Amino acid sequence: MVIDNNKDGKKLRSGYTTGTCAAAAAQAALKQLLELRKQKIHNLTPIIFPIHVVAVDLPQGGTVSIPIKSITVKGDIVTAEVIKDAGDDPDITNGTSICASVEILEANSLEILEHNNEIILLGGKGVGRVTKPGLSVPVGEPAINPVPRRMIIHEVKKLLPRGKGVKVTIAIPEGERLAKKTLNPRLGIVGGISILGTTGIVRPMSEEAYVDSLIPQIDQAAALGHSLIVLTPGGMGEKKAVELGMPREAVVQTSNFIGTMLKESAKRGIKGILLFGHIGKIIKVAGGIFHTHSKIADGRREILAAHAAMMGASPALIKEIMELNTIDASIELIKSHGLHEVYNTIARWASKRSLELLGEELKIGTVMYSLDGEIIGYDEEAVTLGRELGWQV
Repeated sequence: MVIDNNKDGKKLRSGYTTGTCAAAAAQAALKQLLELRKQKIHNLTPIIFPIHVVAVDLPQGGTVSIPIKSITVKGDIVTAEVIKDAGDDPDITNGTSICASVEILEANSLEILEHNNEIILLGGKGVGRVTKPGLSVPVGEPAINPVPRRMIIHEVKKLLPRGKGVKVTIAIPEGERLAKKTLNPRLGIVGGISILGTTGIVRPMSEEAYVDSLIPQIDQAAALGHSLIVLTPGGMGEKKAVELGMPREAVVQTSNFIGTMLKESAKRGIKGILLFGHIGKIIKVAGGIFHTHSKIADGRREILAAHAAMMGASPALIKEIMELNTIDASIELIKSHGLHEVYNTIARWASKRSLELLGEELKIGTVMYSLDGEIIGYDEEAVTLGRELGWQV
């Protein structure tokens, strides 16, 4: 599938979510199993009439054709394998095998004693298991999100004979290894990756998909009873916040999407937010820049120069600030001119801008640190929130 996104004048291909791939594998495995049962063929390898492609219904309408890499038979269980194609999106699961094993349950099976046509969906090797509350999947269940779960069940129901049930086990052989590159471990998803996707399609370079992977951190913090949270752009901030005594479960990574994560926190009823990050990110917020990737906007030197000027910096110092190679290089320069208070002022403005963005009644404080981890600026609300979060200021 080709979509309109362009990069360097080149059209980018969209791909398919892990949910779509799992649904395709489940459909192919059941279709093959029913065909073999119809022909009264058991444990036949290779299969005489293998299924090479299936059509999967998308949640928002339409269908996609998904290739099937392989189908294997072991006794009364058929396993189909799909290779995840993320198109031109830099998805870590691209090229990964996603498998579904299907076993028919007869009407008299104890596992479907309550009613016929039951579908039992399980997570196999490489599919994570949820161990903490606050996610869209209950604790103890395989990390197969609601939309992919519905897709898998829908594809199976289309084929399931009347009076029979089916057990479907989704597996991702490389899932446990891949999970180490995701947020799953800190979200309490153990043993593998999640089966994701709300549309069935992966959009190339999709920021929306990345943000969707960050938001569950807020839900989990709230579910664990945290009405005060820490928003930090990355791993360094999380580590620093925990070192200072703040609970890890209350620390939420935002990447560059500080504005979006502020809004999502407010939507979920969070009462207080401590913005905690490197000066290079937080200073942008003080200037009203809430997407902090350099491709969107910079302005770090300009913001620092403006605040320094308000505190009486000379034209010569402002010129030096504007010529700095990095914002960290400003720290010694500012100190040497006795203007260190400027960083506290910038922290106050970051909180002020954040409150203006939300227009809501909640508390926001800001803390900034340098590349070596030294805290260089914070506002009064940060001290109050920090203490409530366990920071011994």
